[in-house]
Amino acid sequence: MLGLCLGLAGQLWAQVAVDNPPAQFTLSWRHTVEKILWQEDYQLTPQGLQIVQARVKGTGAGMEIPDDAKFYDDSWHYQPQLAPIPLLRLGRAPEAGDYQLCFGGNCQPMSHWIGAPNHQVEAVELWSCQLSPSADNEQTNDQ
Repeated sequence: MLGLCLGLAGQLWAQVAVDNPPAQFTLSWRHTVEKILWQEDYQLTPQGLQIVQARVKGTGAGMEIPDDAKFYDDSWHYQPQLAPIPLLRLGRAPEAGDYQLCFGGNCQPMSHWIGAPNHQVEAVELWSCQLSPSADNEQTNDQ
């Protein structure tokens, strides 16, 4: 079973089993300056995280919307054409707020699994990982 692993520099902090076939999740956050919501839908694959679709509520500094984006449901929707991402590294400073992860419509801040953002560790990495059949729905390790 594929799951989502969270950690940094090869250290595993948490594993999350993704039960909804196909194994998908949504990563969302607010732009640190513009405070506009961004959302990206990913599918877990053995090759990495495959971005399926992205949404953004508006534009601003460094927030260009792709030419092929369509506006509906109060957001710009687009489909990035990228190869699977083996390791997704995210900046995570307290001033920026926390990311949110949604699995099958159930959403939690990333701090639910790995604690609040802090200045000692201002990054996190996400990757697709193979979970053992006996893995709990959530396994959390200390940072």
